[in-house]
Amino acid sequence: MGGRPGMKVGDAIARIMQREGIEVLTGYPVNHLIEHAAAIDIRPVMVRQERIGLHMADAISRVTSGRKLGAFCMQHGPGAENAYGGVAQCFGESVPVLVLPMGYPRRIAHVPPNFNSTVQMRGISKSTEAVMSAAEVPNIMRRAFARLRNGRGGPVVVEIPTDMFNEDMPENWEYEPVVAARSGPDPLDVKRAAEMLRNAKRPVIYAGTGIHWARAWDQLRRLAEVLGAPVTTSLGGKSSFPEDHPLSLGSGGLAMPAPVRHFLDKADVILGIGCSFTETNFGIKMPKGPKYIHATLDPDHLDKDIRCDIGLLGDAGLVIEALLAEMQGHKGLDHPTVAREIEESRAPWLAQWAAKRDSNDAPLNPYRVLRDLHRTVDPDQTIITHDAGSPRDQLSPFWVSRTPLSYLGWGKTTQLGYGLGLAMGAKLAAPDKLCINVWGDAAIGFTGMDFETAVRERIPILSILLNNFSMAIELKIMALSTEKYRTTDISGDYAAMARAFGGHGERVERPEDIVPAIQRGIQATRDGKPALLEFITSKETQVSRL
Repeated sequence: MGGRPGMKVGDAIARIMQREGIEVLTGYPVNHLIEHAAAIDIRPVMVRQERIGLHMADAISRVTSGRKLGAFCMQHGPGAENAYGGVAQCFGESVPVLVLPMGYPRRIAHVPPNFNSTVQMRGISKSTEAVMSAAEVPNIMRRAFARLRNGRGGPVVVEIPTDMFNEDMPENWEYEPVVAARSGPDPLDVKRAAEMLRNAKRPVIYAGTGIHWARAWDQLRRLAEVLGAPVTTSLGGKSSFPEDHPLSLGSGGLAMPAPVRHFLDKADVILGIGCSFTETNFGIKMPKGPKYIHATLDPDHLDKDIRCDIGLLGDAGLVIEALLAEMQGHKGLDHPTVAREIEESRAPWLAQWAAKRDSNDAPLNPYRVLRDLHRTVDPDQTIITHDAGSPRDQLSPFWVSRTPLSYLGWGKTTQLGYGLGLAMGAKLAAPDKLCINVWGDAAIGFTGMDFETAVRERIPILSILLNNFSMAIELKIMALSTEKYRTTDISGDYAAMARAFGGHGERVERPEDIVPAIQRGIQATRDGKPALLEFITSKETQVSRL
């Protein structure tokens, strides 16, 4: 792609984005890039607050495994300041997103108190760079896209000072899309890992988000079957392995199915693939004692929180293919025996939770709502995401994901209200899927106004709200302040809010009304209207924390 006489910096950046396959630019004005993008049919989607726009861009990258990248732009000063949390969320979850803040004019860009994104966002991004010269635009954008398409994911910030937009590009400027390269592990380390796995009596595979980015779903399944090894996933890795497979343990976060803990605690070798093993309250606590094989794209993750015995650096797909080549002819563990042990652990756990999941009480038990939701939708044609807190812990252990990227899990940093933007971005990236966010009355207080964005921008998602009029999980730690000052009490008529915005809104209070309401909500989305179903639930605080 070459330049033409009279092209401005804003035109050039938009055309480079288009050349790199960006189709949607989420954002909030004033940022002049919005007009430049619209001029060449990159769809601008305007949000009600910056964080939601970043979350939408985040989901576009996730749902396409980075083949299409999400992009977000915002105003200089307060717009960039408000966006900080959304950039941090992308960084925590290792999601590649192009972040394009407008900057203060160059002459005052570094004068306090002006917010300078290249400085302030350096700690929460893969890189930051400012456009200081029109002639350097192709080089700056090439570096940005190379970082987005290679290595571990993360946001990349390109700040455009306001006085740069009308600068003339050189007439002879050129740009070609960047390469996307994969790296593989050291063959000697692969041989050592394969030998360790061959000798393992109780191996367990722990799959992370890297499986999704590499699209290594089939390779993961083949490896599990060759080893006869049970598979669990991080929240981010959920749906990378079919959870109806006989070797599936389910996914784990703060809450998890019983087989996850049972098998990890008895493992002699744990193979982590496409994961960071990051220590977090919202992830699986790894046991001491087993040997660890850590396969990761990022060398900085080796020995970060878990000491590994063997490190395999590279793309998750290439790592697994290398292991499979070394394991040819290996007779792994007996599948029926392993599957039987999994079921012997899972069955009593499900029985323990049956009363809540089958409850006919009113107020509704949230576990009953989510059980009925799973039974009513087609999970294979659905993309669902949780929110922070109770919705995450009530949904993730019990939702059976069978197809890749049908569940968008997250949890290293847990900002309330993240799920709404993820569902909206997922719908933009996969318009034929039913896209659902499950959240609570605390989360909707953070980002609920952007349900109006879903209506205005014609993004027909299904929003499942569990409303118990309380910050329920804080009740135990805020008992005195709640008794004296009602500090955990919150409320609202959110179904009415959805209708006021022009969407479909229903409040559901009886068990027999759950399924019909979900069916009507699904139909509303098919008719092109976002739907919010507000279920009035009990103050349920028990989660499957093992």
